[in-house]
Formats: sequence, C-alpha cells, structure tokens
Amino acid sequence: MSKQRPLSPHLQVYRWQITMLMSILHRASGIILTIGAFGLAWWLMAVAQGGAAYERAADCLASPLGLVALAGFSLAMVYHLLNGIRHLLWDAGWGFEIPEIYRSGYAVAVLTVVLTAMIWLVALRGAA
Repeated sequence: MSKQRPLSPHLQVYRWQITMLMSILHRASGIILTIGAFGLAWWLMAVAQGGAAYERAADCLASPLGLVALAGFSLAMVYHLLNGIRHLLWDAGWGFEIPEIYRSGYAVAVLTVVLTAMIWLVALRGAA
C-alpha cells in the first residue's frame, strides 16, 4: 500500500529557509502596513478635528496596547523598506548567488531590529 501524499507541495513538505521566511514576512508586513495606514488616517482626522478628538487619539496611542501597535507598525515599516531594497537589488541583477542571498537576508533581519530600536530610542528620548 502506497503512502498518502499531498497532491501538491505545501509548507509541511518544504524545509524552512530564510528566503521562504523573508517572503512570508514581506507579505505579512505589507498587510500590517495597510492596516496601519487606516490607523494613520484615523490619527490625521483626529489632528484635523483638534481638541477632544485629538486628546482621545493621543491617549489611545499612548496606552500599552497603542504603543505595541505603533512598535509593530514601525517594525513592519522598517522591514518592508529594507526587504524592498533587497528585492530592487535583485531586480537590478545583484545578489543572486546563494551565499549573497543568505547574507542579505540576515542583514535585513538584523538591520530591521537595530534600526527599529534606534527609532524608538530617539522617539522616547524626545518624549522625555
């Protein structure tokens, strides 16, 4: 009796690689940025209304949940930017060798964390 195998490849068949993870994260960060754009529009409308509307928005964004959302949005923005630059370099024909692909993937991951942390350190210092 033959084994029951999937009809088409899927995530349980493939071994996880950095290129696969980076592609999935790029799409996820794009979705997060889309959702965050609605939050940005909400904040801009509150700024335009001024007074109580802005105060409610500022309080919401300063709450622990609001800060987590802002941190996630900024992390997604930095990652999407850096990985987008990586893709543009590929479009230009650079970085197609396997070691370069892995090196650039790890560089994007590390730079995302470092740059996001730097943004938040500067922002928190300015708020203090």
